[in-house]
Amino acid sequence: MRAPARRSRIRSSALAACAALLLGLAVAPAADAASPDRHRAATLDELARRHGRYFGSAVDNPELTDAAYAELLGREFGTTTPGNGMKWYATEPRRGVFDFTAGDEIVSYARAHHLKVRGHTLLWHSQLPGWLTSGTWTADELRAILKNHITQVVKHYRGKVFAWDVANEIMSEDGTYRENLFYRTLGPGYIADALRWARAADPKAKLYLNDYNVEDIGAKSDAYYTLIKRLKADGVPVDGFGMQAHLALQYGFPGRLPQNVQRFADLGVDVALTELDIRMALPADTAKLAQQADWYGRVTGACLAVKRCVGITVWGYSDRHSWIPSTFPGEGAALPWDENLRHKPAYDAIRQALTAA
Repeated sequence: MRAPARRSRIRSSALAACAALLLGLAVAPAADAASPDRHRAATLDELARRHGRYFGSAVDNPELTDAAYAELLGREFGTTTPGNGMKWYATEPRRGVFDFTAGDEIVSYARAHHLKVRGHTLLWHSQLPGWLTSGTWTADELRAILKNHITQVVKHYRGKVFAWDVANEIMSEDGTYRENLFYRTLGPGYIADALRWARAADPKAKLYLNDYNVEDIGAKSDAYYTLIKRLKADGVPVDGFGMQAHLALQYGFPGRLPQNVQRFADLGVDVALTELDIRMALPADTAKLAQQADWYGRVTGACLAVKRCVGITVWGYSDRHSWIPSTFPGEGAALPWDENLRHKPAYDAIRQALTAA
């Protein structure tokens, strides 16, 4: 199911040593805030920061009880995204009654480990509380509910969250607006409203639209391109576009990813790869792991090639806690670390991309 750990460690160490030597010729350690202790290999985030990027991982609250997993998360990465703790069902379980327990736990963990936090997500059609989905709302009522939710959540985390996925998965595969509760009741203007309310609640946070299957150029990514272009022309505060990048070997690599990242950057917004994982049909074998490693390297390289691609977040870093097997039966092995927190070839490919850039 995985490449031999010894071979991975040897290759990883060799790459890290070469990277340290090459970078040492170009960067004076005393002047580089991201320079690691000279007696250990640079982390992925330290390597990414040398290019002005971050490298992060999502985490869900139960995973923080896994001491070894939490320790490695805090050591290797520079940012984290709460997997579920800031979603609507968790933060406003009853109308007007807010509960920030889960999100606060992750923010506290992040602060203790010097990680920055990406907020996820203020507005999504899924994981909504029952009181919201079962209600019958007028446009005025739902607009007030949405405004209050966004305002309260963003204000609570003001100064603690550097970027928000404000609106998540608002487009269908054919590039039309998703027929969710908000679109049906409020029309497409709810997206601009959500961005404006988030900006009013925290003027310093970066505000993103975020979705999957938008890594390549096609109907869905075209729809976001058109929307962001229009929002910016109308003076709506949209700062970034999040490409989730839940990829699968059996569906092929998004070959125009570099061009797609560049065209969104050319609109004047940041681009981030926000939920990266690369799954495969199980069982894993040497050939699949090698292909997966190649893809991780190509995704990393595509981000590094565009100045406004600001960072990469893997959706959990280890197969130990991946969401993939329960959501896609028969698939998995999607992340750069295996279930035992050992490096896979994908990890080495990420390091190589970060050191060779």
